[in-house]
Order: sequence, then C-alpha cells, then structure tokens
Amino acid sequence: MENHRYISVAFRMKLVISLIALLPSLSLARYTWKNVKIGGGGGFIPGIVFNPSEQGLAYVRTDIGGAYKLNSDDTWSPLLDFVDNGRWNYWGVDALATDPIETNRLYLATGMYTNDWDPNNGQILISEDYGASFTVSELPFKVGGNMPGRGMGERLVVDPNSNNILLFGARSGNGLYTSLDYGRSWSHVSGLSSVGNYAPDPTDSTGYNNDLIGIAWVTFDASSGAAGSATPRIFVGVASNGTDNIFVSEDAGSSWDALDGQQTTYFPHKGVISPAEGVLYITYSDGAGPYDGTLGSVWKYDIAGSNWTDITPVTGADLYFGFGGLAVDAQKPGTVMVAALNSWWPDGQIYRSTDRCGRAHSVRSYTYPTSSGSTWSPFWDWAHIRQSTSITRTPTTWHHGWVLIIAALAIDPFDSDHLLYGTGATLYGSRDLTKWDTVHNISLSSCADGIEETAVQALISPKSGPSLISGVGDIEGFVHEDLDALPGNYFTNPTWVTTIDLDFAGNKPPIFSTGKQVALSTDSGATWSQDYGASDDVHGDKVALSADGDTVLWRTVSNGITVSRYTNSFTAVSSLPSTAIIASDKVNNSVFYAADSSSFYVSTDNGNSFTTAGSLGSTSSPVKIIANLDATGDVWISTNSGLLHSTDMGATFEKISSVSQAWSIALGASATDGGYPAVFAAASINGTTWTQINDDTVGFGAFSANVLAADPRVYGRVYIGTNGRGIFYGDIS
Repeated sequence: MENHRYISVAFRMKLVISLIALLPSLSLARYTWKNVKIGGGGGFIPGIVFNPSEQGLAYVRTDIGGAYKLNSDDTWSPLLDFVDNGRWNYWGVDALATDPIETNRLYLATGMYTNDWDPNNGQILISEDYGASFTVSELPFKVGGNMPGRGMGERLVVDPNSNNILLFGARSGNGLYTSLDYGRSWSHVSGLSSVGNYAPDPTDSTGYNNDLIGIAWVTFDASSGAAGSATPRIFVGVASNGTDNIFVSEDAGSSWDALDGQQTTYFPHKGVISPAEGVLYITYSDGAGPYDGTLGSVWKYDIAGSNWTDITPVTGADLYFGFGGLAVDAQKPGTVMVAALNSWWPDGQIYRSTDRCGRAHSVRSYTYPTSSGSTWSPFWDWAHIRQSTSITRTPTTWHHGWVLIIAALAIDPFDSDHLLYGTGATLYGSRDLTKWDTVHNISLSSCADGIEETAVQALISPKSGPSLISGVGDIEGFVHEDLDALPGNYFTNPTWVTTIDLDFAGNKPPIFSTGKQVALSTDSGATWSQDYGASDDVHGDKVALSADGDTVLWRTVSNGITVSRYTNSFTAVSSLPSTAIIASDKVNNSVFYAADSSSFYVSTDNGNSFTTAGSLGSTSSPVKIIANLDATGDVWISTNSGLLHSTDMGATFEKISSVSQAWSIALGASATDGGYPAVFAAASINGTTWTQINDDTVGFGAFSANVLAADPRVYGRVYIGTNGRGIFYGDIS
C-alpha cells in the first residue's frame, strides 16, 4: 500500500473513527487557506531583483520562505506555496533570475542546506508565466538557500542578448555551470578554475560553516554583444580571500582571466554594472554574511580603461563592517548606493552618492568625502536618522527590527524614486528617494505586505479570548484578534527575541505562559510578566500550564524538567527524564503528562512527581501530547511509530492503525454540539479514516516543522505554523 504524507483531519464520534473515504484514494476536503496576517515579513530577505525591461516587475527571494512577486499595489504574492513535505527545500532560494527579453520567464535556484541537514540536491525552478507555475531541472549538487553567504549574488543570471543561455555560480567547490536551453539542462564551465577558498569556519564539524561559499555572483556586460548572440563579456565574483577573486571572460565563458589590479584583501559580495557609465561597481567584505564581516570596501572598475578606484564611503574607526547591498540608478547614471552588510551597532547603515563617486560636493554637515574625491551621504545612520528620514507604520505592515543586516538593495530601473532594501526581518522601501538629494528627507516604510516569512514555534487557540496566539522566531509573538488584520502588538515586557513555546490554562484561558525563560499573562496575552521563580540564567524550550494557571511545568536546556507553583522558585522534577515531552490536563488542575521513549508518565500532585502510567508500544520518539479541553484523562500523543489515544490518563492506549508516523496534532471544535473534537494531524497516512486538507496549491513545507492548533470554537478551522511561510488558517469551503 502506498504511503501518503498529508496534513489530515479525522472526525471521531464516540471514540470510533468515522470512515470518511475509502481507498484507493484518500478523500480531499475542500479548504480555503489564507495567511494569518503578521505583516512586515518576519525574516531575512537576501535578494531583490527588478526586471530591467518590464516596468513594475520585481521579485524578492527569502532564505527559508520561498520567493514573492511584486503586485501593482506594492503588495507581494507568494510563488511557492505548493511546496510540500517532499519538496520542503524549495523554500530555500539561493538565487533568482528574471529574463530581460522574455520577461515572463523566471528562474529560482533552490535548496536549503549543503550539509546533511538537507539530504537532497538542489534544483532550478523554471517558470514561463511569471511564477504562476514551475517545472524542475535537477542539479547534480546541493544548493544552500539558508547557508552562509546567502545574501551574495545574484549567482543565477540570464544572458541579456541570448536568453536561452543562463549561468549559475555554485557552492561547495562545484564552480560555474551553464545552460543553453532555458535552464532545462546544465553543464560545468571548465574554463573557470577558481571555485572560491573561503569558508566562514573551517573547523566547524557540522558542514554548515566549513563549506565553501563558492561563486558569489555573475554579471553579463550586455553592451559587449548584440541581440541574438551570446554576450562575450561576463564578470564573475568568487568568495576567495588573499588571491584573485574577480574574473572576466571576453569569449562568452570559454576562457577566463583575473582582472588586473584588483584588491585581494576582501572578497566581492556583489557586482553591478552601470551601463551608461561603463562601470562595474563592487561591494567587498571579509565575511560572507549575514552574520560575519567586520571590514570591507567599495570599488568601481572602469571597463573600457581597465582602471580601479577605491570609493569606500568610510575609513578608520568609522569602518567596522563589510559592505553588502549595492544598487545603481539606471535613470540617473552615476547614482550608486551601498549598505553595510551587518552593522550590528548602533544600527544598519546605507550610503548614497550622486556624483559618479568622483566629484566632491557638500551634502549637509555629515557628508563623507573619500580619498578618491567621491562623496557619499549616509541616509540610514544612527546619529542622523531622526532628522533625515520619516518612518511610517502602514496599516498593513509592522516595522520589525534586525535592520542591521542589509544584503539586498535595489533601485527600480524605471523609477529613481522607488527604493527597496531587505533586512534581517522585513523589506523597507521609499517612493520619494530622490528627495534625499535636495531636502535630505525621505519617507521610509515597511513594504512587505504579503510577505509572511516567520518561522513559527508555537500556536494556541483557547476556548475564549483571542482566536489565536502565536510564538515565532526572532520577533517574539502575537495576539491575533483578527486573523486578517495586523496584530495590535508583539510580546513585550519581557521582550525575548524568540518565543519557543506557549500554553494556556484550560479552565482559565486568559492565563497564558510562554517558554524561553517563563512569562505569564492573565489578560489573554495583552501584557506579560516574567515568572520570577525562573532564574535568568536558565533557558527552556517547552512549558505546560496547569488547568487553573497556578503551576508551570518547564523543560529547560540545562536543568532538566522543573516545576513551580504560585511563581515560587522552580525545583527539579527528578522522576522525569530531562528529554521528556510535557503537557497539562486541561480540566484537572493537579494533573500533568509526560512521555519519553516508549514510556508515558502522569503526575497527580501538580507536577512534583511522576509515575509511569503506561507504555507507548514500539515508540522510540514521542513528539507531541495534547489533551481534550473538556475531559480529564483524554490524551493523544504523536510519535515516530504513529498516533496513540488514551481515555484513562495513559494507562492504556489505542494505536490508530491508519497512521504510521505523526508529528504535530491538534483537537478542534466538534461538528455537533457535545460531539467529540475533530482531530488534526501532520502525519503519514496509509488508511481510509482521514480526510486530506492540503492540496496541490498549498503544501505547508516540511511536516516535521509544522505547528498545529485547531479552533475549539469554529468547526473545521485549523491553524498551521510553518518554518518560513508564517501561519496559515484554513476553513472548510
């Protein structure tokens, strides 16, 4: 029997599984899916690409959340929501190319990691309809959309004179590859021997930081050729320190030479040609980013004269970062902007020059003239931000932090006023950029409406109060009163970058707890107070809150399982393994549950001690315990060997025979008053008792990373948190 992997839902009445559909095919429920709106992106945006030939056509790529296309109203539409468990690495987009001749053509280089965290090789996704659909060209090596150096680029480009030709710069020492048939097949470019020598940490044993960054970017010089023939002149930047790292071909890639006179102290992060000037601009860093790089420079290369000029905006003590983002203005030759790759303190920094980086002139008192005579003005600079920018919060987007990582920077080739730049958590932009050159004040706002890139860690949907509470990576978490509107605020006081876990009191739903350390809310998440029974130097990853909200069971990183009642100091629970998963009964205040390996544990004394209640059979790795909101002792547990259910506090378990493996699970509202809750699971299904609710258009990525919550008030509604595409909610159509 074929094994299917689906997000599934079963409806259980009187503890008997209803037969929703029969084999040979699983039934498919009609669901309507939408993002729960957080707004403002929520993750790193390493690439922004405008099409140079079609006005208004632009794309962004993300490191773990796929790619997006710009809409006419400045919102964004996701392109890879079809990605499912078997194709989860498609959401790591390491490079993006839009065809300048047939502008409907779009190419994505996808793959998440080059080490064994991702067992799959990468692929080029090919679209002939602006990303509405894709075909796949498999590559013979891995691609690293979430690897170091993911903000470099673009590694993937289309020949502007002969668009059947593409070049792709690979990682891991694989070198340069070319396609002559619109990306359908690829071959190695043997003429370029340099594959890069830089790895962030050669001693790293995980394969993450010790892998070679490889080819950083590829740039065609369209002016060197003619329409219909391969472009002769191509520049390539390679992640190498201490040796030549920019190469040029004058014969369409057959042979390559290092550019004479180049600096070799740093390696090139981006290389962009200003066609009207005949100049190649390059940003350099001594690290690949997004988290390394403490020095760098900016240079321009006069292609016709083969001359180099150092145009680095700052020197001396003001230079404590490498350079990443780079943009030229196609409408105003000589206008160039660069960004600090990772200026961690006091903020990110962007510099702008309008004088071809060659003629000095005064732009307010904080202009930076360089030794080359070029003039730069910082318009995103901590010391002057309040007087030089107007930052607005739109009704649809949040201004998340992490401004300090700026690898992507672009000026619309048709509109000099239109600027976009990506940060570690959002996409900023302006529609009045040129005002900076006169009145030195522009409007900046988050331009990420439609981009939902959060890595969701926890979701809860209590019986009363807000429909949904979320815990997310990097930007705390949110209370969602209206699923389609911007949440009122993110968690504060305490402010923890990532909310790892959430739980609520079954009898008093306004009382919540969060995990990292521990915080409590008695007003449905509107305000929070740190649980001072938890030591500041102890961190945790899972919490369980008793039914009345007076006891917290906390699985910590260093101290094992601990418990606290009435916010007293946490004490160790010696009767549980430190790796046990935990949960609370949602009706009986004194009851907690735990599981580890094949054992199921119960506490009836407020979590102070646990005893082995029953066996989980062949299970070796339990994943999640959930409890019925309306019945003591009624628990479900997902495991590596399937899904189990108990109605006697774990003394005995019924194994659901149709499920061979299960990850996240949730209980939601019953179809009838007084009926049994609907059961939702991300699971491997090989039976007839489940209804499939994901489809060919919405796949939710890796099931093992999904977080589920089901609404106890709305029948059929389920919330699915993803690792990179935010939160979805689904209703029966």
